[in-house]
Amino acid sequence: MMSEGKKEIVDIIDAGMMGYQEAWDLQTALHQELVSNKRAGYPVPQHHYFIMCEHPPVFTLGKSGSEDHLKINEQERAAHQIEYYKINRGGDITFHGPGQLVGYPILDLDLIFTDVHKYVRSLEEVIIKVLQKYSINGIRSNRYTGVWVANDKVLDEEKKICAIGVHLSRWVTMHGFAFNVNTNLSYFDHIIPCGISDPNKSVCSLSSLLGKDVNLQEIKRQIATEFGLVFDLNKRFIPLESLNQFTFKT
Repeated sequence: MMSEGKKEIVDIIDAGMMGYQEAWDLQTALHQELVSNKRAGYPVPQHHYFIMCEHPPVFTLGKSGSEDHLKINEQERAAHQIEYYKINRGGDITFHGPGQLVGYPILDLDLIFTDVHKYVRSLEEVIIKVLQKYSINGIRSNRYTGVWVANDKVLDEEKKICAIGVHLSRWVTMHGFAFNVNTNLSYFDHIIPCGISDPNKSVCSLSSLLGKDVNLQEIKRQIATEFGLVFDLNKRFIPLESLNQFTFKT
């Protein structure tokens, strides 16, 4: 466990625009690195990573999701140039694409805190803190994960601005959150987002709420700051190229 008074360090990587398969391969390699070091009894200090990136258009289906929530077929996806992956995170189907900030923490929670519920709530808290900087009240739903924004004029109507789906193995995390910043929301018309068919539950983006696009690099800086504060970690920014020991698929 973490020594009293000493913070763990998280390496923050801005990966820019990255294909989904490449990002998944990177996560898997880093996850295996952490698990192997743990199994060996921590012969070297454990690394924690936090990858931030955008993806080209892609639908991903979590292990508990239903393909019935994908409303277009393979030919239609090809026509719209949308990829599709079945993956090992929790949750149902969601969309990733340009203008959406995706965050992938690869953390050894044995050295931070061993509480899955707290972990998910902490990811939500990071986004809620960033939304506050734009005078937006991000809230949690009683029934669903993620961060939502309530409609003050319509009772019980909420729009999801950030989806969360995680996977843990030996208390090492994978996957994470998808924060709609400048996302083209029309892609969500092709799915039942997160498998939620409630007409009072839909999606939104930061730009749709503000009526203008937002500087994504500024959002990344704000996310990194709040991530360090919420998880009580010291941050270290490293370039993607420093991870060139891993072989990525294209």
